[in-house]
Amino acid sequence: MVNLLLLYLNLFTSILSWLSCTFTHFRFLQTKQREWLDAADSRAELLHYLKEQVPQIFCLKKESNPQEEEELTQSRLLHPLECFLFGEDPQEGLEKLKHSSTSSQLCGRVFKEGETVYSCRDCAIDPTCVLCMDCFQDSVHKSHRYKMHASSGGGFCDCGDVEAWKIGPCCSKHDPGAATDECVLEPELYERAEKLFRVLLRYVTDFLVWEETFELPAELQPRYGPTDAYYCVLYNDEHHSYDHVIYTLQRSVNCDQTEAQTHTALIDKEGRRAVKRGTFLSCQDAKDLIRTNSEHISLQPLRVEILHAAVMAHQTFALRLGAWFQKIISYSVGFRQAFCQVALEPNTDRDHPCLISTLMLHDARMYKGARKIVHELIFCSMLMETEFKRLFAIEFTKHYKQLQKDFINDDHERSISITALSVQIFTVPTLARQLIEEGNVIKVVVDTVMELLHEHLDETNRFYFQGYNSDKFSRIQVIFHDLRYILISKPSIWTEDLRRQFLEGFKVFLGLLKCMQGMEEVKRQFGQHIAVEPEWEAGFSLQIQLRHILAMFQDWCSSDDEILLLAFKECHEILMQCNNQPFHREATDYYMCKNILHVRPYKVSQEPVSIHLPISRLLAGLYVLMCRTGAIEHLDNPSYDYTQLAEYPLRCVVLAAQVSAEMWRRNGLSLVSQVYYYQDVKCRDEMYDKDILMLQIAASKMDPNHFLMLILLRFELFDFFNGNCSSKDQDELIQWNRLTEEMLYLLIVIVGERYVPGISQVTKEDVTMREVIHLLCIEPMAHSSLVKGLPENESHETGLETVIAKVATFKKPGVSGHGLYEVKKERLVEFNPFFYHYSRSQHSKAEESQKKRRTQEGNDKALRPPVPPAFCPGFSNIVRLLCCDIIIHILRRVLLRAAEDRATLWTEAMIQRALHLIGQALLEEKTQLEDSSVEEVTFDFIYHSSQMLFLLLSKIKALPSLEAQKDMVKWVLQVGYFCHIHIYIYIYICDKEKAERKRKAEAAKLHRQKIMAQMSAMQKNFIESNKMLYENMPDTEPLQKPHGFVLQIRAIGPHRGSTPPEREVLTCILCQEEQEVVAQAPAMVLTACVQRSTVLTQCRGKIPTNRADGSGTSYPLFMPPELAVGTHTGSCGHVMHATCWQKYFEAVQNTTRNRLHAELIIDLENGEYLCPLCKSLCNTVVPLIPLEPLTFNYENAEIIGQHLTMPRWIQILSARIKGLKSLCKFAIWFNQFFCFNKGQPDFRSILSYGVQEPRKFSDSIAEMLVVCATTVHRVGLQTAPNELCPRVPLMAWNTCAFTIQAIENILQEEDKSLFGSLQNRQLAGLKAIVQFSASQRLKSSQAVIQRHFTDMLGVLLPVMSRKNTPSVLEVDFFHLLVGLVLSIPSLYQEEAVDLQPSAVSSAYNHLHILHLVTMAHMLQILLSSTGGEETEEARAAAELYNTVSQHTGRCIIQLFILKRGIEPFLRCAALFFNCLTGVHPPEELFVTSQGQMEALCSYLALPSNVFQLFQEHRDTVNPLLQRWCGSSAITKALKGKTQTVRYPRRRNRLIDLPEDYSALLNQASHFQCPKSTDDERKHPTLCLFCGTMLCSQSSCCLSQLDGEDVGACTAHAATCGAGVGMFLRIRECEIVLMASKTRGSTYPAPYLDDYGETDPHLGRGNPLHLCPERYRKLNQLWQQHCILEEIARSLEVVNVMFAFEWQML
Repeated sequence: MVNLLLLYLNLFTSILSWLSCTFTHFRFLQTKQREWLDAADSRAELLHYLKEQVPQIFCLKKESNPQEEEELTQSRLLHPLECFLFGEDPQEGLEKLKHSSTSSQLCGRVFKEGETVYSCRDCAIDPTCVLCMDCFQDSVHKSHRYKMHASSGGGFCDCGDVEAWKIGPCCSKHDPGAATDECVLEPELYERAEKLFRVLLRYVTDFLVWEETFELPAELQPRYGPTDAYYCVLYNDEHHSYDHVIYTLQRSVNCDQTEAQTHTALIDKEGRRAVKRGTFLSCQDAKDLIRTNSEHISLQPLRVEILHAAVMAHQTFALRLGAWFQKIISYSVGFRQAFCQVALEPNTDRDHPCLISTLMLHDARMYKGARKIVHELIFCSMLMETEFKRLFAIEFTKHYKQLQKDFINDDHERSISITALSVQIFTVPTLARQLIEEGNVIKVVVDTVMELLHEHLDETNRFYFQGYNSDKFSRIQVIFHDLRYILISKPSIWTEDLRRQFLEGFKVFLGLLKCMQGMEEVKRQFGQHIAVEPEWEAGFSLQIQLRHILAMFQDWCSSDDEILLLAFKECHEILMQCNNQPFHREATDYYMCKNILHVRPYKVSQEPVSIHLPISRLLAGLYVLMCRTGAIEHLDNPSYDYTQLAEYPLRCVVLAAQVSAEMWRRNGLSLVSQVYYYQDVKCRDEMYDKDILMLQIAASKMDPNHFLMLILLRFELFDFFNGNCSSKDQDELIQWNRLTEEMLYLLIVIVGERYVPGISQVTKEDVTMREVIHLLCIEPMAHSSLVKGLPENESHETGLETVIAKVATFKKPGVSGHGLYEVKKERLVEFNPFFYHYSRSQHSKAEESQKKRRTQEGNDKALRPPVPPAFCPGFSNIVRLLCCDIIIHILRRVLLRAAEDRATLWTEAMIQRALHLIGQALLEEKTQLEDSSVEEVTFDFIYHSSQMLFLLLSKIKALPSLEAQKDMVKWVLQVGYFCHIHIYIYIYICDKEKAERKRKAEAAKLHRQKIMAQMSAMQKNFIESNKMLYENMPDTEPLQKPHGFVLQIRAIGPHRGSTPPEREVLTCILCQEEQEVVAQAPAMVLTACVQRSTVLTQCRGKIPTNRADGSGTSYPLFMPPELAVGTHTGSCGHVMHATCWQKYFEAVQNTTRNRLHAELIIDLENGEYLCPLCKSLCNTVVPLIPLEPLTFNYENAEIIGQHLTMPRWIQILSARIKGLKSLCKFAIWFNQFFCFNKGQPDFRSILSYGVQEPRKFSDSIAEMLVVCATTVHRVGLQTAPNELCPRVPLMAWNTCAFTIQAIENILQEEDKSLFGSLQNRQLAGLKAIVQFSASQRLKSSQAVIQRHFTDMLGVLLPVMSRKNTPSVLEVDFFHLLVGLVLSIPSLYQEEAVDLQPSAVSSAYNHLHILHLVTMAHMLQILLSSTGGEETEEARAAAELYNTVSQHTGRCIIQLFILKRGIEPFLRCAALFFNCLTGVHPPEELFVTSQGQMEALCSYLALPSNVFQLFQEHRDTVNPLLQRWCGSSAITKALKGKTQTVRYPRRRNRLIDLPEDYSALLNQASHFQCPKSTDDERKHPTLCLFCGTMLCSQSSCCLSQLDGEDVGACTAHAATCGAGVGMFLRIRECEIVLMASKTRGSTYPAPYLDDYGETDPHLGRGNPLHLCPERYRKLNQLWQQHCILEEIARSLEVVNVMFAFEWQML
């Protein structure tokens, strides 16, 4: 009693003490609040308080306690500040704010790295406008065309921003009707907020920009002493790897590897970490050691600083204040505005910027954790307020150049740089225009680029990037993104300020282009190959970055005629100032066909030439825009020197032609690569296409003869076509021919390529359609392939979706591959074989494809030029090129060389191009003749070409070497006939004989058709007239059996069918020799793979452990009914000689060891190899054992059956077991329990019913039996190989039973018939496994087999005195059936002689075993269906059951449950006995139907009413039922104390997945790692077996497996799938297949977009939907145990250079 009083007294004292402390703290807070409010200098008071409190909380102890620090921070620091802010208790103040304020319209959610974001392709102003998962799910955009991708971090949700969306700017949560951004703070509260924010933000700024050499403010200055603590702080950088830092820390601060890894991980995550605490000298030593050791690894040492503990404490609290600011700002719009006001207010010292600018300018020097806090603070404050966003943007633009310079010198990624905020500012259209007007942001950005690239300018003021720093250059390129953001939305209204500032920015941009014009010139290498390949990537990277910017500048200019004219003039002026690639000789006159060209000589093959001409190309684009808008009419001086304008683009085209002609081979691959990208889809819009455009402009303005002479001169073919040169040098002749081909191709392009808005009356949609048609003319393509082949605009759109339905049809994919588009037939007339965007290989493929198509359709092979759209008036003169003197001269020369058959001076490609040009000319004239009268036609190709060209054409038509062009020549002549009557006469004379032959052939064909029709009619009449004859003919149905005769085929029992003799001759896949499968012959084997499986498990995730000594579980003697884990043996069905396989296996072992990462494909230590033929993964072989032919003796069977009843059979077994001394009590129990009428049998009574000699096998078969059995034992029990282990035969029987159950499960799942549905490889493998298992008794100790039989029989005939015998609810009876059937022959073994039961004895043994097992299984089904706790409800149901039975006089039994429950067992038994005995099953089992119970019972010699078994064997079974039901395990199960398996067992399938992939992404976005509290990016991974969401590839979820660290997926697969796993990585949208800790592979996810394609890593971002067929295939892959096979095949195909650590997944 005294102790109790003392206890209460102590408790009361503690409560009083706590109340006193709380009251004292409250009084203290009130006092501090009044002091801060009343103080003249509240800043000093606040800082003094922080000086006292902060060091006492942070960095006081050597080992910090985060939870304790957080509690103290909240109570002693943040709570007082909140009290000061609200002027009262913070909770009360917050409640008042909630009543008076509303939520913001803007979402503002800041994205983490890897978070899924959505963009609407229909409604977003630009691709940077994105929504978070929650806002997207509640928005109208969910039903639009959207894209999804993983965020790189740093952005925020644009929901609520009206400038970001065309429609639906808000989701339902951020509806503007329920939100307001008005300030509702009381004036006193707003004043206190400003005062507090000003002090604290200054405090945060000072400590976040802190450097080692800085001094603390006087208010925070600590008292330094000799015992002060210091910290050695290590900062993150991107120069040193994880291993480097771990190594350095281990060498420098005496920490172990685990501690060093922890330090390194936190440094990488947070940006810095204190690695040592101590005195200043000790920290200085550590700093020196770290710098020294890190310099040994990298040229740049690690950044290390020594900080006083007080400084460290204040910096830690400054970070905490950043998060506190975000929380306070979220309370009210007023708080946010107060914070923005403070952050942006000018500094009293004009030399220093405002606080937010100070933080921005120090961003590159801050560590990662500080940067993140600052960026998030900016996101939730200034970027959420329109006015303050504008002010912040001005500050950002003001310091833009310095920020970018800091970023260039920084080594961190842009996602954690302040410069990444530019996307939030410059993409706002109104804000971007304001920045142009007020700050000329275009000029600022371009000037920044120019200043950063200034070091790369050469003496001619052009860029020269040889020896450039690739990392620095890639960072500079990022700045171009900002320019693209600014220009992404062109203005609809131009102000004078906007015009002026835009033009000024445009001029500065032209200055950048001027430095690119003619940069990095190349000169043809003669003699030796170039020694060092020049660096060309930088120039093209710059061009790729400018591609969209150039297009956007042109788009802006086109929106205002005045701007367009001024921009064109400025661009032309700058171009005239460029002095690159000058002429070195004076102008000369050139003569051809009475035409004179006065031009300066220049040879591309001998003088410098550059592929970079951005100003020339921009000028061409602006010129076409002026023609398109009509602004060209207002051009002051339209007479430009077009020869000069065309000069540089023409040189570039000639350079590409000469490279194609292999004239620049000695210049190396760098030039080849440049020419490739020059014409590639990534660059061609602003390079090759614009060069063609400029040549078309020149062709429309110049005299056509002069233009063609200029072309010939620059192609260096002028003398060649003028007849002034000849050569016998074969290389030179080949070059001339190739150049002629390229020159003719260029002429085809200039005249025929009119699909440019402004060149002709076409739209962008027409252009896209033509591109798509020509891509599909190569081959049918997937949507993604089409997208890759089309140029993207600034919004990353190709326009494909708007046109694809007009030009193509979609062919849906199957269970593999992808959907394909095929061009519509009516669109094929638009095909142009010389389409200028074809590469050389594409041209060949398209030509071959179209010729093949035309041949299949019965048409000629002529690939005609399509009819092009008419030129616009400004470009109509281009067609004059086709009828001028020079073109006729060129064509005549080409055709004449072919007609004269001068093989070295012409090629087929040259003729093909010449024919195409003639065809273009004829089509042009034909079009004009059709559209106008003859007098109005201005195009006169026929007149200018006279008859010479057509005579030459008729001559080359007969050349054998031009057989491929014969149809094209004919078509040209036919079109010429339309244009001129003389050509028609010529064609008529030449083709008269051929036409006559054709007419006669047609007449003969019609005659044959007429005769065939008459014969068909006569045949029909004959059949009708003799109908009776046909009706009385016998059909092909089998003969009917006599009445009353019923053929019953049974696999067991006295009426079992015979085993017919079958001669099986197989071919070895290695040596290709045939051999018959005979028991005494050398062994032939099947490749096989043994693996543990949980496909059939009823307790997913619960895998029993097997001890090495076999104790602790009844498995493998008794398989539990849950089938937790089984051993499956599958085969690909390929056969080899055993000796051939052994040689092959040894060779694989020897050769594979030397292969790189061979362990990823096959495990040599575990005997794995790949099938030589199909490359399936295997780890053993199964010997092929033929069935013994058997003619069953039915008379003998009938006589024996009269004596060998079930009671007698049990008595005989009892006597035999007693005689074998296996279990003496067993026989005694039988004698007591069963009453037998006949005398007791003796020990050898069992032999009197028939015995025979066992089968003899050859030594090689016996050896292969051991090999296979050892593998099954080793894999199934995960133990060391031991062929003498007594569990070896058990595992052989178990794998036989489990494999049959797995096959039956597949057949039932796919609704296939039990027999006749298996593939040959599956059937062969199954038969081989059953025969292998049946032969195990011949290779094992007979005593061991007898013991196993006795133990298994104990389940059916229980001996109460034995322990560990499971009850009928704890055994899988099919495994028991297989074990008993295959082991009972061991009872026939005699000491002196080997015996086995005869066919009749075996038939009765099988019959009685099956009957006993079936009855036990029926009881098992009934007991499991009635299990559960004995509740009132259960008792009432039982009473009702008995009452109804009494009144109706009928026994009500759940027949349906029983029949459904037992059917899988009977199906498995039928498969087993069919493979064991070879007895053919009844035809009913070869068809798919539900009602197969009767046929199964008949085949298995069971009564169709299975309940009759209990009646037939009533005397035998009744005592057994008493014993079976008397088990304590059954009593527990019926009371619901243990779980039982219900029958039929649940058929496992892969989990159900949502139809829409965004639902999975939503699920992943809410995934919380159970072992981690941070918000860093995770990899949510879904197990498709059980549906568990896991955190993969993360250190937080590592666990131990077999003493090794493994990831969450590997650990989960070990328990869920016995080492096999199938996972869906949600953010990566890919399946991962796992087979062990070291092996795995990726597999396409079953989600497809609308175009029938998968999207790994969400690269395209299209909406994805579940494909049921592909998911079904994945399910089959799992249930058919093919995951290991799929992994091995995929790894075999892919050349693995770097091993992936699958165990860490």
